[in-house]
Amino acid sequence: MSLSGTTPDPEIELLSHGEPLARDRIDVAALFADHHLGLVRLALLMVGDQATAEDVVQEAFTRTHAGRHRLRDPGRALTYIRSAVLNGSRSVLRRRAVAFRRAVPYEPPVWSAEHAALLGEERREVLVALRALPGRQREALTLRYYLDLSDLEIAETMGIGAGTARSTIARGLAALARKLGEES
Repeated sequence: MSLSGTTPDPEIELLSHGEPLARDRIDVAALFADHHLGLVRLALLMVGDQATAEDVVQEAFTRTHAGRHRLRDPGRALTYIRSAVLNGSRSVLRRRAVAFRRAVPYEPPVWSAEHAALLGEERREVLVALRALPGRQREALTLRYYLDLSDLEIAETMGIGAGTARSTIARGLAALARKLGEES
């Protein structure tokens, strides 16, 4: 069957006289070669770092190339790419702002060497201050905070009254606080 005997389908667009499609008239490679540096500079002013700026521009050109068949006016392709670079830069800045707002300030993990050293130093300071207390106060605080005994249990262990145990603990805590305050 020859092509000359068929009737043309109205849905098919025939190119007359070798006229290229509108999307084929957009030379994205030439636009890239001519305007890449200026667009990277624009993005760099917006986002503040070279690598991200280059990524934004590359993404704009990639999207333009992929969607070139949707551009109505091929003469405005550079305007479209500039807008895409600005919008891409704004998106980067929005993502950074969200990440910054959600960021948790750095605290070393509880198992880090720094934390262990600080904790060890704090414990050493408390033990030195505890040793400087009178014997009865030192015993009462040790029974309370090391063995976690109640006032009655402390009183029984030390052979004193419960009220005396409470006051000894209170005086010991006040003296310990003073001693630790002096060292700071």
